Amino acid sequence: MRHVIVVEDDPVNATLFRTLLERRCGCRVTLTESADEAVSAAREGADVIIMDVSLRDSTFEGVAMTGVDICRVLKGDPQTACIPVVLATAHAMRGDEESLLKESGADDYVSKPILDLEAFANKIQRWLGQAAA
Repeated sequence: MRHVIVVEDDPVNATLFRTLLERRCGCRVTLTESADEAVSAAREGADVIIMDVSLRDSTFEGVAMTGVDICRVLKGDPQTACIPVVLATAHAMRGDEESLLKESGADDYVSKPILDLEAFANKIQRWLGQAAA
């Protein structure tokens, strides 16, 4: 069973992601808002990570971190660098996608709220397919 880590501090969004990923993609889902837990879970093995950009109280090794920061940690670690990271954010102004992807090193981007559930599920399925290759 494919494993997706969702790093999200909003309980409504976390529930939506879990439900979508379990029902439409058949994934096992780990939910966390902790950078420490996210990095630890990724090191244990994951196929895709969905990362909220604006985490409120997340820390890694005692240092406050945003989703962008956590993504840089993951992409800088040889053990987790190859795991696709999809940023999930309400930052959806012109240019946000490009600048967030460049700043974080993430592989993809989705804007919240997720309005097209089918398109989101298809995007994650594509990443899961690439992870399997």
